[in-house]
Amino acid sequence: MGEIIVSCPRSPEDSSMRDAVGLALVELGGVDEGMVVVTADVAHSTRATFFAERYPERFVNVGIAEQDLVCFAAGLALAGKKPYALAFSMFMMRAWEQIRNTIDRMNLDVRLIATHSGFSDHADGESHQSLEDIALMRSLHNMTVIVPADAPQAYNAVKAMHRWRGPVYFRIGRDYSPRVTSIDTPFHPGRLQLLREGSDAAIVSCGPLLAHSLKAAEMLRHNYSLDIAVANMHTVKPVDAEGLEKLARETGLLFVVEEHGRRGGVYGAVTETLAERYPAPVHPITAKGYGRSARSVQDLYTLHDLTPEAIARRILEVVMEWRRRA
Repeated sequence: MGEIIVSCPRSPEDSSMRDAVGLALVELGGVDEGMVVVTADVAHSTRATFFAERYPERFVNVGIAEQDLVCFAAGLALAGKKPYALAFSMFMMRAWEQIRNTIDRMNLDVRLIATHSGFSDHADGESHQSLEDIALMRSLHNMTVIVPADAPQAYNAVKAMHRWRGPVYFRIGRDYSPRVTSIDTPFHPGRLQLLREGSDAAIVSCGPLLAHSLKAAEMLRHNYSLDIAVANMHTVKPVDAEGLEKLARETGLLFVVEEHGRRGGVYGAVTETLAERYPAPVHPITAKGYGRSARSVQDLYTLHDLTPEAIARRILEVVMEWRRRA
């Protein structure tokens, strides 16, 4: 049985996150002849095939060798090209040493697009589910870390960051991409995006769980009259320190909801930042550990209490306890 062929979408509005990235690469390739797309034998799964079909002379498959993928992309950048390296997020981490010693240490203009992040590769189990990558990439000195909320924002982010100086890591999901933004929503790197105002507490989130956070906030407003702000931290590095401080001062209590382990991810970025500026309490709502094979990503969200209902339940518990202590 042959591989299913996926056509490049005309718009990111009704596509998956990885489809939207593939579309953005095709459009960028049409305006920048120095752009090269490189992949580690996952062109179809990452949608690098969209670019390969349009610009085959600027597409390279290095095979299942992520370390070579990174070093090859670094060489292209040193030669004056604009490389985009695509691989599954979990296996991109195999090349962390090469990312550190070639791309980041020399501050090269390489775009790392890591797909199938978080729990999104639900069927392949915990070996393929990346819950540590934000921590690893955020620790690098020159690396910018972008976690789009949905397909339109992934499309806009990839296009907006094309001229950004230095290396960029994009954390991209597979297919689950509930809509939070639109193609007309501006993407401002390094700036916290406030989606919902509130005074009782605030949720800081990114990726597909941002949609869950918005639903949880609405549940809390409707059922308990709690006014919960929700902010999209699509740029995990550099951190919008002023935006986080403002949110902390206005609400006094923050929650971080992320599809990542508790240590070193968005929760780490928020707590580190506020510890220096305005030490408000911050509560994590994160993955509890490794994932497992599942029939859907929603099954894994249920297992790790990352559904809108579970998020709302946890926030209500903390807010009620906070008020009893006040």
